[in-house]
Amino acid sequence: MSLRFTVLSSGSTGNATVIQNDDATLMIDVGLSCKRTDELLKEQGLSGAAIDGILVTHEHSDHIKGLGAFSRKHNVPVYANEKTWEALEKHIGTIAEQNRIVMQTGEAKDFGDLRVESVGISHDAAEPVAYTFHEGDTKLSVTTDLGYMSDKVRDAIIDSDVMVLESNHDVEMLRMGRYPWNIKRRILGDMGHLSNEAAGEALCDAMTGNTRRVYLAHLSREHNQQDLAKMTVQNVMEDRGHFYKESELKLLDTYYDRPTSWDTVRAQKLALHP
Repeated sequence: MSLRFTVLSSGSTGNATVIQNDDATLMIDVGLSCKRTDELLKEQGLSGAAIDGILVTHEHSDHIKGLGAFSRKHNVPVYANEKTWEALEKHIGTIAEQNRIVMQTGEAKDFGDLRVESVGISHDAAEPVAYTFHEGDTKLSVTTDLGYMSDKVRDAIIDSDVMVLESNHDVEMLRMGRYPWNIKRRILGDMGHLSNEAAGEALCDAMTGNTRRVYLAHLSREHNQQDLAKMTVQNVMEDRGHFYKESELKLLDTYYDRPTSWDTVRAQKLALHP
């Protein structure tokens, strides 16, 4: 088995992603109920008992809703930096001491041949992070919930074979939407979420000739549409001199209500498994 992954759910109603190779099966966040997470894992041919560790990005509820219950039920270690652990305390209940593992921002951990690295991002949380995954020269990056793409984040995710990248909102849809202005200002700010345009700019800065697929993630159900997100990202790419060819770089959807197909990160052709 090569490095592969599935985005179980992505969006403001809950986030969880599974990354797997021969040595480890890891999950980023448990933003849905434990019951729903178990259901989605079963759809993908897994059980909670298969999860070797949970990597926490930050403490917002759409990323940790089922974290405590899932860790307790399946006896799964949880990895987070110290500030995130402090912010989690009142939300997730008791986690067994042996399953409370501090992984500081910028630290790398090896799970056999699978290396995981975290990088600090800009978001209105205690100490939010994104993650990259390496197996040999194969690289996957999962980057959501950030107000802007800093040079540090760009340098961390650059040259990924596959990216899961936030494309949260269309700016005009958000501005015209029903949210109160303080919420709109938060989303639009440097501690909020990447717009479709910002996602396109970030992709142009971080992609290389090795980048084959990009999953647009954490789309707002009220202020975005999948086709609009992809069209906007493509337009930004072309404005930056990157003519979009689906045969060379494929933009793919994530979903709030169902998983993406398993995707083998390094493959000669697109490898999506039912």
